Amino acid sequence: MAHNALDMKVYGGIKLYAGTGSPELAQHVADYLGEPLCGRDIIQFPNENLFVKLHSSVRGQDVYVIQTTSSPVHRNLMELLIMIQTLKLDSAARITAVIPYFAYGRSDKKDQPRVPITARLIADMIQVAGADRYIIIEPHAGQVQGFFSIPGDILTAFYRITEHLVEIKQKMKDPVVVTVDLGFAKKGRNLAANLDAPIAFIEKRRVANDAKAQALTIIGDVNDRDVILVDDEIDTGGSIVQAVNLVKQNGARDVYVICVHPIFSSSASERLAALPVKQFITTDTVPIPPEKASLLGDRLKIISVAPLLGEVILRAHQGRSVGEMFNE
Repeated sequence: MAHNALDMKVYGGIKLYAGTGSPELAQHVADYLGEPLCGRDIIQFPNENLFVKLHSSVRGQDVYVIQTTSSPVHRNLMELLIMIQTLKLDSAARITAVIPYFAYGRSDKKDQPRVPITARLIADMIQVAGADRYIIIEPHAGQVQGFFSIPGDILTAFYRITEHLVEIKQKMKDPVVVTVDLGFAKKGRNLAANLDAPIAFIEKRRVANDAKAQALTIIGDVNDRDVILVDDEIDTGGSIVQAVNLVKQNGARDVYVICVHPIFSSSASERLAALPVKQFITTDTVPIPPEKASLLGDRLKIISVAPLLGEVILRAHQGRSVGEMFNE
C-alpha cells in the first residue's frame, strides 16, 4: 500500500493566481471556489520589462493562473508566460493556464503563402513556460487543441448563454438562430437545436487581409421572425453591422445579438449602439471598459463564465470528469 501511495501523483491544495487581464472574472472564480486569489506583485519597469514575485510558496501545490489575453494583448500574454515560469521555478506540482480568451486564435492555418500560424506559436510558448494543462473558452478554431501536446479543456460558454435564451424565448415571435458566417454554422446549429428553433446562415466573403468583409446573402428564412444573431466574438463590429442590416432588410422583427468574446476594439461600441438591436448578450471572458458598456446601456446582458471556470477547476483538481457537466 505504501508503495502505491508513493507512485500516485498527489497535488496539494488549489492555488489561484491572476494576471491583470481580467481581475473581476478572476475574483468571481475565486468566490465560486471559496479560495482566495494568492498574492503576487506584477511590476513593469521603465524599460517595459515585466517582473513577477509571488508572496508565498507554491511548492507541491495545484496552481491555476487566470489570465485573459485580450487587449493589451502582448502585455497580458507576457504576464501569463512569466507567471507560469515563476510558478514552475517555485516547484508547483501542476500548473494550469486558464485562458478565457485565447489571443491569435484566428491565425490557425496557412491560408495563403508566406504567413505564420501564430496560434501554434502561442501554444508552444505556454508549454515552454511550464504549463502542465490549459483551459480555454470558445477558441475561434477547434484545432487549437491540436497545437498543444499537454492535456487541456476546451470549454463552450453557450450552455450558460442558452439558459438565458430559454428564459427570454417565451417572449419571442417564431425565433430563428442566424449565424454571422458559415464558419460558425456547426455551433449555431447546436444552439438552434438546444433552443428547438430553426436556423439560417449568412454567407459572406472576405476579400482582403483587413478586418472588412462583405456580407452577401441569407440562406434560410427570417421574415416576420425574431432573430438570434450569433458569433464567437465581436471585434470591430463590422460583420455584426452588416448582419443586422441584412436580416432587417429581409423582414426580421426584433434582433438579439449573441457573442462569447466582446473584444469591442476601436469604435465597435459606437457602431453597435447605433444598431436596431433589442439585446446584446455576451460573457465576461473579456472585460468591457465601463465607458464602452455604458453606450449599450441596459441592452447589454453579461453572463459570467466564472461558475463554468470554477466548476472545471474544481473537477480538474479532484480528478473528476468535466464532460459530465455537459452530459458528455
